[in-house]
Amino acid sequence: MNPAALRANLADLPRGAEIIVNTDEFTRRALAKAGWATSPLQDGTPVAYRVHPVALTTLTVEALKDSGLTHKDAERAKNMFALGLLSWMYHRPTEGTEKFLRTKFARKPELAEANVTAFRAGWNYGETTESFAVSYEVAPAQRAFTPGRHRNISGNLALALGLVTAADRAQLPLFLGSYPITPASDILHELSRHKNFGVRTFQAEDEIAGIGAALGAAFSGSPAVTTTSGPGVALKSETIGVAVSLELPLLVVDIQRGGPSTGLPTKTEPADLLQAMYGRNGEAPVPVLAPHIPADCFDAALEAARIALTYRTPVFLLSDGYLANGSEPWRIPDVAELPDLRVEFATTPNRPDGSFWPYLRDPRTLAPPWAIPGTPGLEHRLGGIEKQDGTGNISYDPANHDVMVRTRQAKIDGIDVPDLSVWVVTGDGDARLLVLGWGSTYGPITAAVREVRAAGGRVATAHLHHLNPFPANLGTLLRRYGRVLVPEMNLGQLALLLRARFLVDVCSHTQVSGIPFKAAQLAAVIKENAEDTQDEEGTEATGVH
Repeated sequence: MNPAALRANLADLPRGAEIIVNTDEFTRRALAKAGWATSPLQDGTPVAYRVHPVALTTLTVEALKDSGLTHKDAERAKNMFALGLLSWMYHRPTEGTEKFLRTKFARKPELAEANVTAFRAGWNYGETTESFAVSYEVAPAQRAFTPGRHRNISGNLALALGLVTAADRAQLPLFLGSYPITPASDILHELSRHKNFGVRTFQAEDEIAGIGAALGAAFSGSPAVTTTSGPGVALKSETIGVAVSLELPLLVVDIQRGGPSTGLPTKTEPADLLQAMYGRNGEAPVPVLAPHIPADCFDAALEAARIALTYRTPVFLLSDGYLANGSEPWRIPDVAELPDLRVEFATTPNRPDGSFWPYLRDPRTLAPPWAIPGTPGLEHRLGGIEKQDGTGNISYDPANHDVMVRTRQAKIDGIDVPDLSVWVVTGDGDARLLVLGWGSTYGPITAAVREVRAAGGRVATAHLHHLNPFPANLGTLLRRYGRVLVPEMNLGQLALLLRARFLVDVCSHTQVSGIPFKAAQLAAVIKENAEDTQDEEGTEATGVH
């Protein structure tokens, strides 16, 4: 659409790709802003591509000359002209697009018809021009879907629906205390639509008020959520520490973006792992989970709610901008498949003398009882000062503090999480190199491993969903391979944790550009490590599946 867009996106295209250029925007001024002294269309810059010069703006304005729109408004419809051209180019049906436009602009029928006219003009241009030697037809996907009813879903929508479902399975009203922040705001918007499911949303005046309200809701017996991004997590850290001390179920949803500070609000960067693990004063452990694809955000929300409600703890759920805005087909689950998340509240005193101890723990989970405020006989102290084990009274006793710190840590360490599965995309399980990832790196890692395996590389891959606590079998799996490679969109945060925890010298490959890994780029790195591993001594992988 303009020289700046061509410069920004040219490197993302494979050689031989088709480029449609709006020649009307390649003015001397626009070229200078993009850093080009001369037009790249004339000096041969995109020589490795098939370039199609199209006067998109002029053609759109001409098509709408009788629409009654101003010249400026008519220019805005050039996106619809381009969409019509691409619809012709890829043999896409047009009826659905036209219906969508008329629905979207139903209150302004003249605008709807103008967009439809521009869309049809673009389609007709493709049909009549000789500028395009070929067109394309994309056949229906042959992917074997799990039987059931499917829909398209984005990561933020899946996460929001997962939260509503979790509250429904707990038979409790969901509460969201939040402050709008990119790229998490869509969750607030979506949850505000579901009052019919007992969802209560509170758009607070700031991040601290949002999590404070959520913590209050958790104390009063609701599954409580606060949504944010990295800068908001920094502001919420003190209240998260209070939630750790009070041992209340609170979901902290961090849709990660580029940092530090305001950073890159619209770019993805899963770099808040260490912040989620340790970004609080004192010993304040919390479970940490991360979905790997947009549809997985639904399951991750359910799992985070299960852990929070079962173990009475705040839980971090780390998504990111790439997952939040990405979309894919998702099978709508049957209700019978979903976990039962109902909890039992404390209703009567739990001591022989008729008193109530708020920190008398379940021996299986080490979770304290959940007592609803106002329940007769269950009065107890609340606050961030250290509690006495059992009674919950304020205590400055050194030995008691040691017991409480270690108990809270043991509760997190004892959370029941599934073992990690290692798989090879193709082949017979002879891998010597393990590529381990977390979060949204799943897609490019899997594609890259598939490419390397197809070329004969001995490589397997695994992906972590539970980052605290780690799966119980993780250390054993890491030591089965001659080398472990960890690609991350940060400066090696998971690699740091793995080295410290398991004393395994993992290899770190990092990128902090605000954009996801490219599969081809990762494939080259994996291939190099796979070849190096074959020359090293190491234990053959066993039990790979």
